[in-house]
Amino acid sequence: MLANFKKKYIGNKAFYRRYIFLATPMIIQNAITNFVSFLDNIMVGQLGQEAISAVATVNQLLFVFSLAVFGVASAGSIYGAQYYGKGDHKGHMYTFRFKLYGTLLVTILGIIVLATQGSTLISLFLTDSGNGASPELALSLGLKYLSIMFIGLIPFAITQAYATNIKETGQTVVPMVAGMVAVATNAILDYCLIFGFGPFPKLGVAGAAIATVIARYIEATIVVVWAHTHLELNKYLEGAFVGFGIPMDTFKKIFIKGAPLMLNEVLWAAGISTVTQCYSVRGMNVLTALSISNTVGNLFNIVFIQLGGCISIIVGQYLGAGELEEAKDADNKMIAFSVFCCTIMAVLMFICGPLFPRIYNVDSEIRELATRFIMVAAFWMPFCSFSHCSYFTLRSGGKTFVTFLFDSVFTWVVMAPLAFVLAHYSPFGIVLVYFLVQGTELIKNIMGYFMVKSDVWLQQIV
Repeated sequence: MLANFKKKYIGNKAFYRRYIFLATPMIIQNAITNFVSFLDNIMVGQLGQEAISAVATVNQLLFVFSLAVFGVASAGSIYGAQYYGKGDHKGHMYTFRFKLYGTLLVTILGIIVLATQGSTLISLFLTDSGNGASPELALSLGLKYLSIMFIGLIPFAITQAYATNIKETGQTVVPMVAGMVAVATNAILDYCLIFGFGPFPKLGVAGAAIATVIARYIEATIVVVWAHTHLELNKYLEGAFVGFGIPMDTFKKIFIKGAPLMLNEVLWAAGISTVTQCYSVRGMNVLTALSISNTVGNLFNIVFIQLGGCISIIVGQYLGAGELEEAKDADNKMIAFSVFCCTIMAVLMFICGPLFPRIYNVDSEIRELATRFIMVAAFWMPFCSFSHCSYFTLRSGGKTFVTFLFDSVFTWVVMAPLAFVLAHYSPFGIVLVYFLVQGTELIKNIMGYFMVKSDVWLQQIV
């Protein structure tokens, strides 16, 4: 029995070498990005509770936008990884065009929505806690922050289109380096522009936004320039801008297969934002504590996020090459490894996480609330890891409608209604409400287990 378990779930050195070699640059990039976000959160936190709430709320709205962009890029990646695995560079080029056009279209639509409805959307998250914090000031700061962040949305979209195609070729180091340079720039400019250092003006919340925008332009420049100066590694760019069309049959395949995924990303992000809004009716203290907790959580969940993302690349390449049994074997081992690593990170987060809220310049009540949120998030993290791996397994085989049901429909049918009812009508404290809502991952785990085990995703689609 033990031998069978090891054979099914534990790989050899060569397997882990390939997996870790692919994942490590992505983990490093994500770790640096989230660490800088953490520093950014701390620096903004020195400006007061209203500043934290304002930035957290706008970032929650931009989270929906970024997931919409990611959804379009991911739709192309379903075919992109398999085209690359098959050696079809022209097909890979068409997926790149699809991503580029789609991400830019989503960006234009996102700017229109946020420009016209930004004030209304931000106000939904700002509820008076009765502790002297001003929702009106938070709204004003949020609108100022959002108006500057608009400028960085287009380079963000372009970066996603290029970076996802680069990663599909196995070149994960370049996006990592670009991300590292960008976040280092962001961190330095954050300090200079938020507090006013040397010749730089003291701009507060506006300074944080300007730093982020500049960093995004730098990241996009590095990724695009590298891709076009290394065409031998990025063969999908050969002829990518000679004409702009996509064959109708290719477009239809990507769009039909990717539409549920694109819609899923938007609806899932909107659902998560709705859940956060439900929590926020308990006051701005809760919103501020959640912002701290989520920022700390992002530091610890980078391993399972990136290990799960690698599943779609490696399994997608196996499927594209027609090696179905190899894809299944690799998937089992990667899921087991991801959950194992995540469990270790969850223990570390549970032990060390409560130290982080002490750094913030907020009331003791908010620190205590953030500490409890962090411990709850750590408890459920391994379950989130398994759900995450199940999602990417199903996606790698093109089962986008199944992932749509598994992800966004679940969020809107189970998580959001439960959060709404418990936050508005139950006598439970907000920490228990948060625990129960996060506990719905158990249901997703059961669903994910049976869907992955059924091998419904095990198919070559190119």
